[in-house]
Amino acid sequence: MYFSVVEPRSAATPVVVEVPHAGLSVDALSLATLAAPARSLGRDADLYVDELYAAAPEHGASMLVAHLSRYVCDLNRSESDVDSRAVDGGTATSAPHGLIWRSTTEARPALLGPLPRGELTRRLDEIYRPYHRALAELIEHKKQRFGFAILVCAHSMPSFGRAGHADPGQARADVVPGSRGGTTTNPAVRRVTEETADSFAWTLRHDDPYRGGFSTAHYGRPAEGVHAIQIEIARRLYMDEQSLAKSPAGFARTQRFCNELVERLGRLSLPLPT
Repeated sequence: MYFSVVEPRSAATPVVVEVPHAGLSVDALSLATLAAPARSLGRDADLYVDELYAAAPEHGASMLVAHLSRYVCDLNRSESDVDSRAVDGGTATSAPHGLIWRSTTEARPALLGPLPRGELTRRLDEIYRPYHRALAELIEHKKQRFGFAILVCAHSMPSFGRAGHADPGQARADVVPGSRGGTTTNPAVRRVTEETADSFAWTLRHDDPYRGGFSTAHYGRPAEGVHAIQIEIARRLYMDEQSLAKSPAGFARTQRFCNELVERLGRLSLPLPT
């Protein structure tokens, strides 16, 4: 299975946690097209984020966790976000990191060559569309039950901007909530992220350098009762970014942050759509 759905293991809340980038697996057909070195699969994944939020169902949240590497297809991009050097016939201009990455963040080739259109169709039909159908169903179920849903798009980020990023070499905040200038969620959701980070004495910067990707923009419609926020956590807090190993004390503390964030969000009472 390319992804897993985990239902609440306690009284359900309106929260859905999606983890699109923690996976490292590559299916056989995708592996035949891949040029990215194994180290890049780890460095460009949101390593361990699925584990950081693993207890979210204990706090009433539903979870959706992707198992495949983002090098198979990036689930936080639009399905039309493909350029001609990544896929035959592609027309997008957001290269090199669209739906199909054609280079690593270290500027090494990720593909042996442009994918045939049929291979893109396979990945969309077998992986991308089923994932987003599952996510849409989870959100709709929460809306039907509670009148609104809160989508937490769970990610991690390099602690310093890399070459090719908008902030090369710059230190990033501990937590970056992305809500596209507050347009994808009620302000109360942003305040909860601020209060939770503050309780851990962590720094926080909204939308800098990540404003929220496809899932945040696509599903975040506060007027319709769906509140989406992307949570980026600096990797220095829970792992060694060179060896890719967990930092035991930091990992446990970051897990507590994620648990507390999900629990606090689950207690929110937000205005119902009119």
